[in-house]
Amino acid sequence: MTASSPPPLADLLHAAVTAVGGTERPGQIAMAEAVAEAIDDNSHLLVQAGTGTGKSLGYLVPALAHGERVVVATATLALQRQLVERDLPRTVDALHPLLRRRPEFAMLKGRSNYLCLHRLHEGVPQEDAEGEAGLFDPFEAAEPTSKLGKDLLRMRDWADETETGDRDDLTPGVSDRAWAQVSVSSRECLGASKCAYGAECFAEAARERAKLAEVVVTNHALLAIDAIEGAPVLPSHEVLIVDEAHELVSRVTGVATGELTPGQVNRAVRRAAKLVNEKAADALQTAAETFERLMELALPGRLEEIPEDLGYALMALRDAARTVISALGATRDASVQDEDAVRRQALASVENIHQVAERIVDGSEYDVVWYERHDRFGASLRVAPLSVSGLLREKLFEDRSVVLTSATLKLGGDFNGVAASLGLSPEGVRDTEEEGAAHPWKGLDVGSPFDYSKQGILYVAKHLAQPGREGSRSDMLDELAELVEAAGGRTLGLFSSMRAAQAAAEELRGRLDMPILLQGEETLGELIRTFAADARTCLFGTLSLWQGVDVPGPSCQLVVMDRVPFPRPDDPLMSARQKAVEQAGGNGFMAVAATHAALLMAQGAGRLVRASGDRGVVAVLDPRVERARYGSFLRKSMPDFWYTTDRNQVRRSLAAIDAAAKAAEA
Repeated sequence: MTASSPPPLADLLHAAVTAVGGTERPGQIAMAEAVAEAIDDNSHLLVQAGTGTGKSLGYLVPALAHGERVVVATATLALQRQLVERDLPRTVDALHPLLRRRPEFAMLKGRSNYLCLHRLHEGVPQEDAEGEAGLFDPFEAAEPTSKLGKDLLRMRDWADETETGDRDDLTPGVSDRAWAQVSVSSRECLGASKCAYGAECFAEAARERAKLAEVVVTNHALLAIDAIEGAPVLPSHEVLIVDEAHELVSRVTGVATGELTPGQVNRAVRRAAKLVNEKAADALQTAAETFERLMELALPGRLEEIPEDLGYALMALRDAARTVISALGATRDASVQDEDAVRRQALASVENIHQVAERIVDGSEYDVVWYERHDRFGASLRVAPLSVSGLLREKLFEDRSVVLTSATLKLGGDFNGVAASLGLSPEGVRDTEEEGAAHPWKGLDVGSPFDYSKQGILYVAKHLAQPGREGSRSDMLDELAELVEAAGGRTLGLFSSMRAAQAAAEELRGRLDMPILLQGEETLGELIRTFAADARTCLFGTLSLWQGVDVPGPSCQLVVMDRVPFPRPDDPLMSARQKAVEQAGGNGFMAVAATHAALLMAQGAGRLVRASGDRGVVAVLDPRVERARYGSFLRKSMPDFWYTTDRNQVRRSLAAIDAAAKAAEA
């Protein structure tokens, strides 16, 4: 090897795996080689890497070997912390002697994730007349003995100690309400040049570290903001790696969604009222009152056409907001203490009102508009893109190599469904000029080190009645109780709704002599710790449990899904997407509803086998997985477990697994 040639990838991977105390696996080697090839070719790669593959090193090692800046975007805080606190430090140390350089790495998040020293020292701009006009010191205003007061005082002490100002480095954490007192959004920020604390700003420091780093770890939301808003947030980079890529479309949709609520509009009015002339303030106030009256009568559901009265109300809001924005830029009031902070908060609020109102009034055919009603927060008006595939194709895959990886990217046996949602043509099909720029890509399934067919059983209870939209399912609850009893507890119950989870927990608590934990009765982290600590314990819950539980060992040997998790029939965005596919000549149900369900079921089934010694059963208490035409698509999307519909066989298997686990524990 010459001094200038890079070390062989195999040597680098071996050094990195050894450094983290792992074992090289064929799938990890295949992944690393494919990532290196995609980077060299400036092409795109979708990699399905099952649990236990070691996919983090499978992409980090070839990315570091390449030598250009790489951005790694993840969906969850847990993976971000794992990369920055464990995988990257050890990998960089291991590769340093071979690469003869020490790559720097940094984490970068949105501005509101960092402590704002201006807010901390100068206080929060307030908008109500009842003693809250101007600025006030939240540390004096909050009762020092209250939870909020204690959190604020603790954050003041923490501000003197922290090097990052990152909310996630504050342990224990604080409530959203408390954090809002010491943080700002990007729109509210004064800017480093205008802020008295700009030189010490934690968010600016994080950006500077990212500019100097070879690896920048961020999240899907910031990646979406960087792509959508046009103003670069991330440093320029040659390679983008999207981990937990099955979440990307959902996160991008969230960032691209706008919302208007009466409370939000009224806050904007109060914030702007003392900073602009009376005429501009009155116009915004009148528009806000009209909007609020309409929202009191709003019924949940999609608005395929904007009603005339709502249209007029939104135009009035848009026009009044535009006038206020102009006035905020033109006037200054020396009597308002620290006016820049007050003005920035007011401007941010009004700009958001203007932007969303204008978007809905313009009525793009590519947007979906709907009303939502929340028991606690009242009605809201929302607008979201019908699809983000075009946006991703244009913004994500240009001018860089993109690697997308997850344990669940193949649905129904291929990558094409996920690829289409990302704006990519079917594998092997090159885009035409009419469809957009060519984005060659390939898919690779590197498998899993686990032998799913020997470690797990997929059981579908085909004898049960098909679940309906409403009403209890007594036969399902009977089946669930028998399965949990046969397993000796050890059950993770994944339910399609919180109501179903609550009903099941209540029923089984009355029937079985074992602890049944329910999501929402304690923090999720505490529930999972308790579940993992006691094998007899069961944990029931909904969406976050389908994807967020990692409990290897005997505490989780039965994963139950109460029904196929199709989106709600009245979900405005999902139903609009399904209808759009049908109007284009496709199968809307399979492209939207079945794909959504398959992704969740693949993730849910992945909770069972987390280590090489794990054994157990995934039980789906919905006969449609066996009987319906789409059932095979759902089964193919899950790990390759041994499949059965024999209820007696499953009970015997669960009893045997329970007996073996008890013997091992003894």
